[in-house]
Amino acid sequence: MINIDNIRQFDFIEFEKHCQGVPYYIMPRALYTPEMLFDKYDLNRPEESFKECYDTRVYKHVVATGKVATEEYEIGSRALHDASIRRVLMEHYKQVDRDRIVGIMGGHQLARGDSYYRQVVDIAKRLTESGHIMISGGGPGAMEATHVGAWMAGRSKKEVDEAIAILAEAPTYQDKGWFAQAYRARERFPLTTGYKSLAIPTFFYGHEPPTIFATHIAKFFDNSQREDLILTAAFGGLIFMPGSAGTLQEVFQEIVQDHYLVYGESSPMVFVGKEFWTKEVPVVPFIKHMTKNGRYKNLSVSVYDRTSEVVKAITSNKTTKQTK
Repeated sequence: MINIDNIRQFDFIEFEKHCQGVPYYIMPRALYTPEMLFDKYDLNRPEESFKECYDTRVYKHVVATGKVATEEYEIGSRALHDASIRRVLMEHYKQVDRDRIVGIMGGHQLARGDSYYRQVVDIAKRLTESGHIMISGGGPGAMEATHVGAWMAGRSKKEVDEAIAILAEAPTYQDKGWFAQAYRARERFPLTTGYKSLAIPTFFYGHEPPTIFATHIAKFFDNSQREDLILTAAFGGLIFMPGSAGTLQEVFQEIVQDHYLVYGESSPMVFVGKEFWTKEVPVVPFIKHMTKNGRYKNLSVSVYDRTSEVVKAITSNKTTKQTK
């Protein structure tokens, strides 16, 4: 039997005081936008104004209170924030055809001048133009390239070349001016279409600024919840660019989800880079071996080098659905 005397009562008055003192919205009623996260940003004083932004203030608080909170009121306020973001995200999903949501997974270190970065931009651009909604983890590298492609949908190759040239002046997020160059590219090529994309970053990795090319941003404190929501949303397919530990984790998370048809159907898994995925990191041969032996089921796996092949694999997608 539970001893009531040993249960510490939760002080809601103190919790309310705590909530009033945190630098983040406890119960946001809408998804974030770049303008909300970087409300104080000014290109005329980029470094100083970046420190004043909502996103930076929240991350500073996270570092001070622990990336994994241990104080009960902080645990509670973060949980309320994430529950609210999840709720509005679910409402956002209702407004789109879930079979048109496509995710791109890949390394956060991918430089803006890299050929794979440009390929991600081109893939995302073409898929967006064909009516798909692009989704990513919302950070730098391949994630940023996903949203640059969606942002530039409808524009010419010359314009895309110019935008990437502006961005590539600061190749990685560790380079000075990385964030400022993104703003300059956005100012040079403002969004003039109705194309949208969704980023799902996390304050846990707050040292990596979220992309400002996503039109909608669902930013969570809980990284595991955020990772799961990316994979479960992309019913239209997942495209895996060369990456390291994080990308590999996502590959096998998706395999489990598809194998068991956890959400009623599987999504096509398209790997980009034959040399990388079949020899350097031989994931594709392993998946095929496991499938042949009957240990994996319901998977749709392909590997390509060309952008046109990747786009075709997604646009001609026929998912495996659960039978009742």
